[in-house]
Amino acid sequence: MTGATGAARALARCDALAELSSLPGAVERVSFSPEHRGANALVGGWMAEAALLVRQDAAGNVCGRLEGERPGLPALVLGSHLDTVTDAGRYDGMLGVLLAIEVADRIDTRSLPFALEVIGFTDEEGTRFGNALFGSRAFAGRVGDDWLATPDRKGVTVAQAMTGFGLDPTSIGDAARRPEDLVGYLETHIEQGPHLLDAGRSLGVVTAIAGARRFALQVTGRAGHAGGTPYARRRDAAVAAAEIVIAVERISIETGTIGTVGRIRAFPGGVNVVPGVCRFSLDLRAEQDEQRDAAFARIDAAAREVCERRGVTWSWEELYRADATTCDPALVAAIESGIRAAGDDEPMRIWSRAGHDGMAVTDVTGIAMLFLRCGNDGISHHPDETVTEADTADALEAFAAAVLAVADQHRA
Repeated sequence: MTGATGAARALARCDALAELSSLPGAVERVSFSPEHRGANALVGGWMAEAALLVRQDAAGNVCGRLEGERPGLPALVLGSHLDTVTDAGRYDGMLGVLLAIEVADRIDTRSLPFALEVIGFTDEEGTRFGNALFGSRAFAGRVGDDWLATPDRKGVTVAQAMTGFGLDPTSIGDAARRPEDLVGYLETHIEQGPHLLDAGRSLGVVTAIAGARRFALQVTGRAGHAGGTPYARRRDAAVAAAEIVIAVERISIETGTIGTVGRIRAFPGGVNVVPGVCRFSLDLRAEQDEQRDAAFARIDAAAREVCERRGVTWSWEELYRADATTCDPALVAAIESGIRAAGDDEPMRIWSRAGHDGMAVTDVTGIAMLFLRCGNDGISHHPDETVTEADTADALEAFAAAVLAVADQHRA
């Protein structure tokens, strides 16, 4: 099968998966939903067509396996995720799973010194329960009772949703894999940004996945009548917060980090009331944890200065932390070899600004990623997310060649 044929089929299958949505006219597929069940069934069927032995694990991940030169060898795992954000595109995650199936279909695994597995992870996005990477954390044996007790917006816990899906939450540990049973993990994913597009490159090799921290921030001042409170006596929480938001942007640019205030609310919220409280979010990412943490220290110091000057108080709570993941050098070299085989003699190195399942999988095996160019200004997590068939064919060629490069490394 040619790369073009496999690429066209993978893209057509992305279209088919996009039909499995809880939103009419848009794409949304969350964990342990009817759409999740349908996606696992559809992808499992495609795995079976490629001769993989298919199963669903204890976390709801769909898995397929092809034996290597002899049964029972450790596995090189290829995959990505099948869940989506709300009003999503149709390539984020899904395309990586489908290209992994195409690789398994075209390689004669009987000549490999390891088994080849394909996995479609669930709940990488965290759309339903707020905690990302559920399927891959279960794969790494990192899901505890606290996670299972997390509720969705309707009060349904992860454990209850799993039970309704036909899984036993008390058996979640059965999804965990042992390091000695794994050779490594490779993932193809759309870049979700414009860096490859701006460089005129179809593919790139990921060197690291960003370390991220998320915070709930609050400025507390004093509410008052909009007409009756002179400026000299105002303790306006929203104006102080606005200064801090500007400081986040400035400090992020100066430090090479990525800081985003995605949500902001003023209280009590009357059009004729000086805001007494302002609550807002901060998502902070960087290639290195030290860089990210130093940027937050500067943001915290700037916020304290603003609040002291304006007579209001400042507080924050950390809600989420995921430290940066460095990709395995040998597997990175294999991805670079694959990109060269696809026609690019100088593979572009890039760090991922978005999180991926590899952040969890790295707890049990080495990981590496192949990035595929996004069109349309690099937009992702949006219906306008797009890739080309030609770039997808390049990615398939590179992904398959990377697997063979890992095989050469393994033999050596």
